[in-house]
Amino acid sequence: MIRFILDYSNGTPIYRQIIDQIRFGIASGQLKVGEQLPTVRALAVELKVNLNTVSKAYKELEIRKILETQQGSGTFICKADNIIQEEEREGKLKEICSQFASVALSYGFSVEEIVNELEKINHIKTL
Repeated sequence: MIRFILDYSNGTPIYRQIIDQIRFGIASGQLKVGEQLPTVRALAVELKVNLNTVSKAYKELEIRKILETQQGSGTFICKADNIIQEEEREGKLKEICSQFASVALSYGFSVEEIVNELEKINHIKTL
């Protein structure tokens, strides 16, 4: 299961952030075909958002045939192929890096300090 992280300051609608995180969770292997997602109500409570926000995200993913809701059973991942095109994946990484760099540089960190910290984090994760 993925851990959802919402950013209220970046201007992206919350339902879109949920959609993107589910899609990228599937693309990265964090979410597998057949895996059950939290109910709309449970995810809305967890994220402290309106039920309609989560419902809208799930419905859009159902229309794209990425999710399938089975009445009485729950919502499941039903497709994992070609969820994220390489161009979109690269674009998302650029967007994340741009936001991250903007914040880090505004706090006075140098590019070298940022790179060194990222390398430390990567080293820890590969242990």
